[in-house]
Parts: sequence; structure tokens; C-alpha cells
Amino acid sequence: MLGVITGAVLVLIGAVLTVLIWWAGVPAIVVGALGAAWVWWWAPRNQRSWGYTEAPEDFVVRGGIMFRRLVAVPYGRMQFVDVEAGPIARHFGFATVTLHTASTKTAAGIPGVPIDEANRLRNRLTELGDSRGAGV
Repeated sequence: MLGVITGAVLVLIGAVLTVLIWWAGVPAIVVGALGAAWVWWWAPRNQRSWGYTEAPEDFVVRGGIMFRRLVAVPYGRMQFVDVEAGPIARHFGFATVTLHTASTKTAAGIPGVPIDEANRLRNRLTELGDSRGAGV
């Protein structure tokens, strides 16, 4: 009789654990699927939102999906240009180019730039900053 009761208790515990795991697992799967769908939809839009152009007197950077930002940084006001790439970005061949000025409001960053273009951009902007900032 004790073996039957022990067996019934173990079956009941197993059933309760199965229900708890099911209830905890389904939300986790749903949240994971929704997160993956959000990234799949958001990532290409975020990439397309970033852009830059080299104007005659300043460097213009735009970006942002929901809150758009347009920054024009005069070449003569650039203090230095920073190229950063973490291990994952380096693996995929991308870097972030950051333009630093005396004011934090006019500092601008461009994420997801191919590494060769980032290095070219750093050299070009440094050259333009040196030539335009000579009288400052």
C-alpha cells in the first residue's frame, strides 16, 4: 500500500512539474519569438536610418528611427575622429566612427560603417579638420 501511495505522489509531483514547466516554457518561447521578430523588423530600418555626407564646409550625420537627429559638424571644429570596433563588430567587418568636438551636442557617431570606409573616413576628416582648423 505504501508503494502505491508513493507512486501516486511521484506521478502527481511529475504532473505538477510538467504543468509548471509548460506554463513557464510557453511564455518564454512566445517572448523569444516576439523578440526575434522585433529585431528582424527593426534592424534593417535602423541600418537604413543612418547616413552621412561630406559637405564643402561641414560633415553632416543623420540617424534615428523614431527620434531623428541631423548633426552638421564643421571641419574646423573637429577635435578628433575615433574609430571603434568590438569583437563582434570586427568579426562582421564593421566599426563605429565618432566625431568629437568641444561641445557634446555636436559630437556625432555613425554605427555600422565597413572597417575600410571607417579608416578612410577617419583619415579624410582628420585631414580636413587640420586644414580648416589651422586659424583657430
